[in-house]
Parts: sequence; C-alpha cells; structure tokens
Amino acid sequence: MPAVSVLIVNYNAGPHLAACLSALARQSLADFEAIVLDNGSIDDSFAQAQAAIAGDARFRLQAMGRNLGFAAGNNHAARLASAPWLALLNPDAFAEPDWLAELLAATQRHPDVAMFGSQQIDARDPARLDGAGDRYFAAGFAWRGGYGWPADTALREGEVFSPCAAAALYRADAFRAAGGFDEDFFCYVEDVDLAFRLRLMGQRTIQIVSAKVRHLGSATSGGKDSPFARYHGMRNSLWCFTKNMPGPLFWPLLPIHLAIDMLLLLRAIFRGKGKAVAAGLLDALRGLPGAWAKRRRIQATRTASASAIAVTLTWNPFEYMRRAPANRH
Repeated sequence: MPAVSVLIVNYNAGPHLAACLSALARQSLADFEAIVLDNGSIDDSFAQAQAAIAGDARFRLQAMGRNLGFAAGNNHAARLASAPWLALLNPDAFAEPDWLAELLAATQRHPDVAMFGSQQIDARDPARLDGAGDRYFAAGFAWRGGYGWPADTALREGEVFSPCAAAALYRADAFRAAGGFDEDFFCYVEDVDLAFRLRLMGQRTIQIVSAKVRHLGSATSGGKDSPFARYHGMRNSLWCFTKNMPGPLFWPLLPIHLAIDMLLLLRAIFRGKGKAVAAGLLDALRGLPGAWAKRRRIQATRTASASAIAVTLTWNPFEYMRRAPANRH
C-alpha cells in the first residue's frame, strides 16, 4: 500500500498537466500512487500527460469521457485510491520536490488532524502568494488567505478554516466519512464545504508553510473573474452557508449574508458582469430545498458545538476585504 494517493482531475489543462505530473514524478517521497482523471478534455493535455510519465507505474490515468466537474471527479478518484492519505493536486499546480514529504511529516506532528493545506505561490509571479489556507467570513463567504500578498509574508504553521483543494491532504477515512465533495457544487467552494462538514464532525485543518506548490489558478475555467467562476462562486457560497452553519449562528447571520449577496450583485451589475452573478444567485435560491434537506442531515449528526465553530470563523470584515492570511507572525 502506498503512503499517499495523489488525485488529479484534468479538464483542458493544455501543457500544464504534463508539467504537473513531471514535477510530481520528481518528489523526494517516492512512495505514492497518482490517479489522474480526464474530464472529457478536447485539447491534447491528456495525451501529453501520458507521454510525460510513460513507464512510471505509480501513475494511473483514466479518461472519463465527459466533464464530471472537480467535485465528482475527485470523488471518483478517491474511490480508486488505496492509501490512507489523499493528496489533491490541481493540473495547473506544480509541486516543489519535497511537497509530499513535508505534508506527510506534518501528519506525524499533528496525529489528530485530518486536513492539511499547502503554501501556494503564484506561478505567474513568484513574488506573490496564491494562497496560504482558506478562511471563512462568519457571514458565509470564503477566501483564499493571503491571495496576492507578498510571498515573503511571515507566516507560521497553524490552524486555518479549510485547505485549498488545489494542493491539499486529507485523511482518507475522514474524507469518506464526510461523503467527499458535494457533487452538486460541480466546482468552486466545494473544498470549503467539505472542510466545514468535517469541522462539524470535530476535525481541524493545519496549514503547512513548508509544503509548497506553484499554482496558476483557474487555468481551465477562464480565470477567477470569469462568468463561470462568478456563477459557481455565488451559487455555492449560499449553499455552503445554508448547509453547514449551526442554527444559533445561521439565523442571526442570514440577513447579513443575503445583504452581502445583494451588494455583490449590484457591484457586478455596475461593472457590467451582473448576468453570471444573477444567474448564480437565482439558481442558488432554486436549489435551496435540496440544500436544506442536506442541512437537516448534517446538523442532526454534528458533534461540534456552535461556539466551537464560531471561534474558527473570521468576524472582522476588514480581514475579508484585505484577503488577509491567517497565522501571521
């Protein structure tokens, strides 16, 4: 049995996937298996990837023939995995040689932790952070901590709300106990939603500063400000908040969440980008009965108290607006 299963879901990543796999093949920790799923790409990224790792038995490549989305694709890959740890890696993320070794070493320092995040460096501008662990504003909005901040920002290893699934490590039994990613999300916010559900089960996330990847970010979805990203970000944020926030926090915070939704919609309209945001909000509202049914199941089985969840949230709106990282020295 390998020490870790690395899961990579590809969709039209172009030459980035081959570069991702080549970097993974050079890991100092060689005891891994890599499961690479292709979600019906129409470019030649999958063929390039096959050539890049030809003859390396650690890599298993499977073509799905259609776009399952990030959530369902990773769930499928997780069902094929045999290791006790699942490392998720985006096809546009390029791991430093000791990335896996640093993550697995952290599991020894924190034996009671089920989720670990990586330090993400902007592959286009290495002087900038792409993310240092996801944070969650109490009113129901997540952000990638430290996005755009200087890469030399002094950060320490410690707890964050959620790992960014572009480069994250999950204990396989915890991932499966939570049901994996919510496949209705398709992509975006699905990693925060999973971390929230695991937190409700008493689990935590530790951000590992020494486990580094270079990440392009949204290379296969048109960019973080594309209509695709705006639509899914708006829709899935409302579903995540509805499903997971404990009742004593949910009801007081709901009016604030909806007010921010309206502000985000108005800002998008003012910028000429309102169509995708409006569609996301409308579909979020249409999907609320399903989200509420999930909420009933999640809240009925949670073991963490509302107060335990409250201390993991970010309450300062200026931290949210500044995209500030956690664990600053």
